[in-house]
Amino acid sequence: MKSLGKHLIVELYDCDRVRINDVAQVERILVEAVKLSKATIIQPVFHQFSPHGVSGVVVIAESHFTIHTWPEYGYCAVDIFTCGDLIDADLALHFLKEQFEAKNLSVVDIKRGVLDIPSLELKHKP
Repeated sequence: MKSLGKHLIVELYDCDRVRINDVAQVERILVEAVKLSKATIIQPVFHQFSPHGVSGVVVIAESHFTIHTWPEYGYCAVDIFTCGDLIDADLALHFLKEQFEAKNLSVVDIKRGVLDIPSLELKHKP
C-alpha cells in the first residue's frame, strides 16, 4: 500500500546549547535543511522564547518542517513531514544533526495516510 506522506519524528540530544538558543541560527539551519531536501518553501515562522528556547515552522508545499528547542537540556524536537516521493528528508536530517552538533539522535519514521488504493491512482499536491 502507498502512503500520502512520510513523517519523521526526530529527537536530537546533547546539542550545542548556544546555537539552539539563537533564533537566527535555528531559522537559518532549518531553512537550509529544507532547501537541501529539495522541498518547496512557502513560509518560515520562528519565535525566540524568554529566558530560552526557540520554536519554528517552515511550511512547505509538501507539508512542513518544525523545531522546538530546549537549550537548558541540549535537546531539539524536530518533525519532518513530507508528501510525495521527491523530498530527501534523510539528507535534511543529517544536516540538522551536524549543524546542531547533536551527539545522539532518535528517529521514528511514520507513513501518513496509508490508503488501500492502487499507487497509479494516488495523487499528491503539485
